[in-house]
Amino acid sequence: MVEVFGNKATRFGFGEGLVELGKENTKIFALGADTTTSVAINDFKEMFPDRFLNVGIAETNLLGMAAGLAVAGFIPFVSTYGVFASGRPWEQIRTTICYSNLNVKIGGSHSGLMVGPDGATHQALEDIAIMRCLPRMKVVVPCDLIETKKAVISSAYSDGPVYIRYGRENTPIFTRDATPFVIGKANVLRDGNDVTIMACGTMVYESLMAAEILEKKGIKTKVVNIHTIKPIDEETIIATAKECGAIVTVEEHQLYGGFGSAIAEVLVKNFPVPVEMVGVKDKFGESGKAIDLMAKYELKDVNIADAALKVLKRK
Repeated sequence: MVEVFGNKATRFGFGEGLVELGKENTKIFALGADTTTSVAINDFKEMFPDRFLNVGIAETNLLGMAAGLAVAGFIPFVSTYGVFASGRPWEQIRTTICYSNLNVKIGGSHSGLMVGPDGATHQALEDIAIMRCLPRMKVVVPCDLIETKKAVISSAYSDGPVYIRYGRENTPIFTRDATPFVIGKANVLRDGNDVTIMACGTMVYESLMAAEILEKKGIKTKVVNIHTIKPIDEETIIATAKECGAIVTVEEHQLYGGFGSAIAEVLVKNFPVPVEMVGVKDKFGESGKAIDLMAKYELKDVNIADAALKVLKRK
C-alpha cells in the first residue's frame, strides 16, 4: 500500500515554497492577477508587500512586468490559473521571456480537469504542449504538495524561464521531505519488470494505485514519477524501456503534444517499445465534480491498469 500523509492541494505547496524563498532571498518577487487567494500566494503578499504586485485580470501585462523585473535583477514568480498563465500571454512568454532567456518563473494553477465546476474555460488541458515547445522553457509538473514546494524552490535557482503546473483540488500527499527532487531527474517510486507506468502530476498517485491493481493479477509494475517534462530524463526512460519492454504514459492533459508525446519522442529515437497513453482524448472538459470528471474522461487507476494489460499484449 502507498503511505499517504494527508490530502492538500498542490497550489498550497506553491505558496509555501514562495514564502520560504521570500525569507531567504530578497530578490524573490511575486505577481498575481486578481487570483492571489485561490492560487495561494496571499501569504507571500502579507509577509512581503513591497515585493508583491497584483496587476489585475491582465495576464499579458502580468508577464510583461515579470520580464521587466527579471531584467532589473529580480527573480519574479507569477501565478494564476494555468489556462490564463500559459494561453493568454503566450506571445509575451515566447518573445519577451524565452527569446531573451529571462529568469521568470510561471505558476500554472488550477490545471487539468480537477478544477471541476469551473468547466472547460478554466481547465488547462493544453498547457504542457504549448509550454514545452518553447525554446529555453523548462516544464515541471509536481505530483503532490511537498514536491510542488520543492519545485518552486529549485526553480528559483535554475536559470531561465520555468513553467510549474499544479492544481486546485485536494490530492494525496505521499512523498516526504527526504524524497529526492532534482529538476530534470525522474524518480522511480515502485520497482517492477513486467511493465512501466510513467506519470506526472496528479496522475502519479493514480498510477501507484493502478500498480496495486496489477499486482493482484501477478503483474510486476514499475512506476516512474517524471515530474520534469522538459528537460526530460532520457536516461531513465531508455533504461526503463530496456528493462520492461512496455510502457504506459499517464497525464491529466490532452494526449496531443503532451507528456505522452514527450515520452514517445525519446523512445522512438532511442529504443522503441509498445506504448499506451492515458490522457484526455481530443476533448474539452466540462463542469462537474472532480472525481466524476476523472472517471468520465478515463483517468482513474482502473483505466491505467487496463492500459497496462493492453500494452502487455503487444510486448
